[in-house]
Amino acid sequence: MKKIAYLGAGTWGFALATLLARNGHSVKVWTRKPEFAQELEKSRAHPKLPESKAPPQLSFTSDLKVALQGADVIVESVTSAGIRPVFSEVLKQMPIRVPVILTSKGIEQKTQLLLPEVLSELLGQAHSPLVGGMSGPSHAEEVILEQPTSLVCSAYDPQVTKLICELFTAPTFRIYPNSDFHGVCFGGAMKNIIAIACGISDGMGSGDNAKAALMTRGLHEMRKLSVAKKCRPETLNGLSGMGDLCVTCMSRHSRNYRFGKLIAEGFSPEGARQQIGMAIEGVYTCVSARALGRQHHIPIPITEATYEILYGGLDPREAVKALLQRAIKEEHL
Repeated sequence: MKKIAYLGAGTWGFALATLLARNGHSVKVWTRKPEFAQELEKSRAHPKLPESKAPPQLSFTSDLKVALQGADVIVESVTSAGIRPVFSEVLKQMPIRVPVILTSKGIEQKTQLLLPEVLSELLGQAHSPLVGGMSGPSHAEEVILEQPTSLVCSAYDPQVTKLICELFTAPTFRIYPNSDFHGVCFGGAMKNIIAIACGISDGMGSGDNAKAALMTRGLHEMRKLSVAKKCRPETLNGLSGMGDLCVTCMSRHSRNYRFGKLIAEGFSPEGARQQIGMAIEGVYTCVSARALGRQHHIPIPITEATYEILYGGLDPREAVKALLQRAIKEEHL
């Protein structure tokens, strides 16, 4: 049994913390909000996942020091934008000498760093051997109900990859190790942008043909841009790329897809965000991915169009027209 400090009490954090507790580990979940921590401790259920109660091994706190005390492992499910500030707070409390498992998906704005690169930088060592993570097609709403789920995990140190498999593997939760850590993280980040584009397409009534094209060409975009972060493009054909892309672009549980659909229905980006009431990672990562593509002179038209809709006020119909009018080239995979 491990003692686990779990940072983040959103639906994904609650679902994974519950999984770890069901596996017999002692898990203390941290949230910034004292009232929310008290509510979770009292009700033993997340308000957005009311059908599942927290196991006895799971507890909640808003005191970061209490959450971290004696932890053998740190797991996080904060937003991608929150990685740097949250772990800066952790490092003020104590030096990190235990493995840290990332479950958030994104690329940091301004630096264009993947999340393990951000954390490694904070730890003062490139490719820190303490840092690992996992990604793949997984909705909290299904994981909490123990519906079959498969993910992929990786780390800079193979021993941390092994640890992730040991901690999280359950009868309905299967984890595949992969040595391409950056590729695993990159796929999970980029698919959110394509999911927003698919939501916009569906919201406009463009049909399944259009969505299939967006997903296929979106995967091509992901593979092309992945080389800028020294990923293996073939990693994007697996669970963290194609797998996560499928579930995020087609599921009613997908925040990014629902967000895009609301945009097409006439909501402003901020209005759509308020309707959903949770973080929309694709909105954040779209800025980073666009900057990365321009920096490396890699054309990523779907990402560019999504950016212009979200930040440039471009009408979605004009975006579709522009994509369809691009010069036709031989399909290259």
